[in-house]
Amino acid sequence: MGTPTAAEATTQHVLIAPDKFKGSATAAEVAESVAVGIRRVAPDVPLAVLPVADGGDGTVDAAVAAGFERREVTVTGPLGGQVVGSFALRSGTAVVEMAQASGLVRLPGGRLAPLTAGTRGTGELVLAALRASAGTIVLGVGGSATTDGGVGMLAALGARFLDADGRELPDGGGALRDLASVDLTGLDPRLADTEFILASDVDNPLLGPHGAAAVYSPQKGATPEDVVRLEAGLARLADALARTLGPEASRAPDAPGAGAAGGMGYGAMAVLHAHREPGIAILLDVLGFDKALIGARLVITGEGALDEQTLHGKAPAGVANAARARSIPVVAVCGRLLLDPARLAEAGFAAAYALTDIEPDVALCIAEPRPILESLGELIARDHLLHLPRS
Repeated sequence: MGTPTAAEATTQHVLIAPDKFKGSATAAEVAESVAVGIRRVAPDVPLAVLPVADGGDGTVDAAVAAGFERREVTVTGPLGGQVVGSFALRSGTAVVEMAQASGLVRLPGGRLAPLTAGTRGTGELVLAALRASAGTIVLGVGGSATTDGGVGMLAALGARFLDADGRELPDGGGALRDLASVDLTGLDPRLADTEFILASDVDNPLLGPHGAAAVYSPQKGATPEDVVRLEAGLARLADALARTLGPEASRAPDAPGAGAAGGMGYGAMAVLHAHREPGIAILLDVLGFDKALIGARLVITGEGALDEQTLHGKAPAGVANAARARSIPVVAVCGRLLLDPARLAEAGFAAAYALTDIEPDVALCIAEPRPILESLGELIARDHLLHLPRS
């Protein structure tokens, strides 16, 4: 990002760009609560609110807050029931959030189903985006409940995954142990003219000790026996697609990100020719973050827990990197702060403010974060805005 011109830098606004506080407040709620606190102390400072996301749950909400149109669609949930999901659309670009259809949040009663959870609903969201004339589809793949290599998504798009008797497999990664062949002749022809971007920070391969089954399926309820079964199924999928598609597909299992979202990354790259981009980087670009930075005097970002994981490609780190490239100071708000001042400074944060600094009761912070976030907004205004020159 370049340096803004003098004309561009006249607004001297504060840009509030947090991610969600998972299980507590949406990114938009966090941003507006901080804004309320700032207005109490510094009412004359212009504010710009741009909630962000890194590809996981909340990505569509962030896109809508940035001006995209929300499109609601009834799709298949991870266990086969109907759910109402949504995607975001603007100027031929669609943002599809896998968690809307195939995420852990969509499991009935929160019951984990590592062998039977499928991604068909994600494919139905993609179909809806195609019907809406999207030429570019950003596929955010965080928060998945599945380990099916993306076969459910591809089946919804017209692919057929067959057993030795030519019968189509049921949904879910557990069924892949019976996969014998793949038929891609029925794929929706619009896919050939559509650019797919896989928004993911996961760089795991599809198979092996660092692959989708070994690393991530236990988090989705898989037992050690389930992991073995899922790994074998994903290997059969890779072999079948290599036979069907040729040498390029045979290299896809080893591509960084192939193991994302239970192998959804592999299915998207091998069949849809998706290219992977860091989740926060592509979402900042899609949301227009570069433009929002022009003329900002301060950027406020954050997420539920500010910790070492934050610094490895999560939304606040991406925001801080982008702002630092323009020499704009960045502060963070969070539920819990688990980084020391030196680590914060190294990551580009001038300061961080935690809900637990004001309210030590963690349960109350989770249940009622908004008044506490307003108080943090007041603190940020006193510490960082009253001392900055006005435009």
